[in-house]
Amino acid sequence: MGLDSGARPVQLSLFFDILLCMARNVNRENFLVGQPPEMGQGDSDVAGYLQAARAELWRELRDQPLTMAYVPDGSYSYMTSSASEFLCSLTFPGAPRARVVHSQVEELQLLGAGSSVVSCLLEGPVQLGAGSVLQHCHLQGPIRIGPGCLVSGLDTAQCKALRGLDLHDLVLQGHHVQLHGAPGRVFTLVGRLDSWERQGTGTYLNMSWSEFFQKTGVRDWDLWDPDTTPAERCLLSARLFPVLHPLRALGPQDLLWMLDPQEDGGKALRAWRTCWRLSWEQLQPCLDRAATLASRRDLFFHQALGKVRHVLEARQDLSLRPLIRAAVREGCPGPLLATLDHVAAGAGDPGVAARALACVADVLCCMAEGRGGLRSGPAANPGWMRPFSYLECGDLAGGVHALAQERDKWLSRPALLVRAARHYEGAGQILIRQAVMSARQFVSTEPAEQPAPGQWVVAECPARVDFSGGWSDTPPLAYELGGAVLGLAVRVDGRRPIGARARRIPEPELWLAVGPRQDKMALKIVCWSLDDLRDYCQPHAPGALLKATFICAGIVHVGSKLSLREQLLHAFGGGFELHTWSELPHGSGLGTSSILAGAALAAVQRAAGRAVGTEALIHAVLHLEQVLTTGGGWQDQVGGLMPGIKVGRSRAQLPLKVEVEEITVPEGFVQKLSDHLLLVYTGKTRLARNLLQVSPGPGTREGGRWLSWAQILTASLPPHLQDVLRSWYARLPAVVQNAHSLVQHTEECAEAFRQGSLPLLGQCLTSYWEQKKLMAPGCEPLAVRRMMDVLAPHVHGQSLAGAGGGGFLYLLTKEPRQKEALEAVLAKTEGLGNYSVHLVEVDTQGLSLQLLGGETST
Repeated sequence: MGLDSGARPVQLSLFFDILLCMARNVNRENFLVGQPPEMGQGDSDVAGYLQAARAELWRELRDQPLTMAYVPDGSYSYMTSSASEFLCSLTFPGAPRARVVHSQVEELQLLGAGSSVVSCLLEGPVQLGAGSVLQHCHLQGPIRIGPGCLVSGLDTAQCKALRGLDLHDLVLQGHHVQLHGAPGRVFTLVGRLDSWERQGTGTYLNMSWSEFFQKTGVRDWDLWDPDTTPAERCLLSARLFPVLHPLRALGPQDLLWMLDPQEDGGKALRAWRTCWRLSWEQLQPCLDRAATLASRRDLFFHQALGKVRHVLEARQDLSLRPLIRAAVREGCPGPLLATLDHVAAGAGDPGVAARALACVADVLCCMAEGRGGLRSGPAANPGWMRPFSYLECGDLAGGVHALAQERDKWLSRPALLVRAARHYEGAGQILIRQAVMSARQFVSTEPAEQPAPGQWVVAECPARVDFSGGWSDTPPLAYELGGAVLGLAVRVDGRRPIGARARRIPEPELWLAVGPRQDKMALKIVCWSLDDLRDYCQPHAPGALLKATFICAGIVHVGSKLSLREQLLHAFGGGFELHTWSELPHGSGLGTSSILAGAALAAVQRAAGRAVGTEALIHAVLHLEQVLTTGGGWQDQVGGLMPGIKVGRSRAQLPLKVEVEEITVPEGFVQKLSDHLLLVYTGKTRLARNLLQVSPGPGTREGGRWLSWAQILTASLPPHLQDVLRSWYARLPAVVQNAHSLVQHTEECAEAFRQGSLPLLGQCLTSYWEQKKLMAPGCEPLAVRRMMDVLAPHVHGQSLAGAGGGGFLYLLTKEPRQKEALEAVLAKTEGLGNYSVHLVEVDTQGLSLQLLGGETST
């Protein structure tokens, strides 16, 4: 506004004008009359003008709050024209390795100690000496740059000129210029030790002028006009740098010949003299800074796309979120999306492809700029049905291509971008499901004597308590990071609270029942046809888990041309009746649904005349939960189907296989542990059961159309699980570090059990709860935090079961048998809601199967 009004410019000091007026111990009068140190004593007219400017600053800035961050042992470096000082500011002398920032370097071992590479793409053998700096370069080896050099602004077109040279203590830069309106490229070459000052004898290429003249054949009249005084004959005014050749484009070779003039009869010197040359003083006004920044931006994203490919294909734990934000803000999301498509389509590993698709979803949401609605939501729009079908059939390249085609229709506004992101997450869930399905190869059955019709097979299971490592068992962490979870099989109030029973019936039907106890069934369903089973993949559908059990057990095939009646009569001579029950409250956090699935599978398979080992059953539940579309990991079924104290582990590989190790504890420690364990039901709905609305699944008609079950995968995931998957796929550093800590902490917790140390186990519980909160922020309701604070003096450690958010809180008390004492403590605390305290003991039996006599059907 001032300049447009014709006002006189005024020089202001950042410290003594702008910041000083906001300091607390400065008054207006002293501020207005003060003078910055750099002002001379004779500038009286400037002083008056500066006072008016300071008055304006005081009026605008005085009330602004100003805080300062103090950096211990920090220093301030004033930039000078010294190349040596500039190099020092960009390197770490004495550092054992090179610093590489925003760069892709194929052969890192060729970078010297203490060197620095900033925003570069180095392909092939590019050797960089100690203490040298490369900036904004795209180079292709073989190239050798010795110590003490700064090379900036070069690309592949200039690489040929560098080959065969060994540069030392030199500054070689490429510049974008505008010469009489025409864009061009100019190169400058100076020595690191050259002085740009006008005083003194001066040097060029680290040698005196006289030595330079003698070595190259250049004469002083080539560089300066005859009337230039000796005092003005300096590096700044020397016309050294070619800017135009009449016949060809310029390159670094038009200067590099000076380093080692060849016996070429003066050809290089004549070519240099033929060029139109400028001094650095003359060149500066011609520099095209806009073109320079555009070139640097293009190079940055060029190397960044290579980094994206490398990070994804090499499965590196590096976050691409900052790069995604930069690409979107700079208006360059298109090439990034194309690169992610290329990686996903060509990936031989579903984990790599799923992460690439998750990154696409991040790009789309970043493009929406925080608008467009919630990130989590349904993914069942008909437009995405074709790409989903490709992925379901295993055609990854076709699916990625179809996804990209559909995506192009959804880029016009934020709401569409967010909805497209949801569908990309749905596509990722298909790939996760396919990866987890690899566990099916570890599911096997053995023929067993078939129970008589009407004879019940009863499966009973304990609940599970997780002591360490939860979340590491969740796909894709389970097969990308490798999982390790320590869990206990436990009885609650002396009872094994989870069970199922199955028997054959003469009617070719499926009779299903669900209840809170074995003798009390609240929901009864009869399936007469395959249509009655088609909602098996909708977790909220009545009896969905029981229906999925028959499908995963291979008893019923929903895609068969035979009717349900024909299938059952042909294979078994009749139908089945299956009851399941859980005495635990909904959303307990004690692994109920997965353990219940294991019990149901075990009972149904045994009723069908097949025996299933416990380890096979663990993998069968993984398969069932993918069919049911609830996802989830393997810790629940390991904890409840296997007896006692154990560690489950899965390696960072596919196929996904779970291995279980029983932990041996000191004699009598199991009883001691049971005496010190308590469960407190918090009365709060647990976060992990806060499922989203599920969209129609396979076999469900909507508008007369069969929907693909891939379409409901995202919608059926718990929101907190979606958040964890996003954070993991984004490889957010805090989440990656926490995930590694979960696995490591499990081994430490196992050692505490082997020692039989309650205080150490308490520390494990406390640490574990902090890790859970880092993994899923918001999993600790205020009432639960209040309860934990009240109980803290009485316990070695405590944690909410499972993912947190509510359900059961388990405690390791300092004193044995503290149920009544802690009930009294909680009774005195207000605002805790409808809680209850329960006894808990370690179960040493795990899954049990029992054949009973025939009973009248209920």
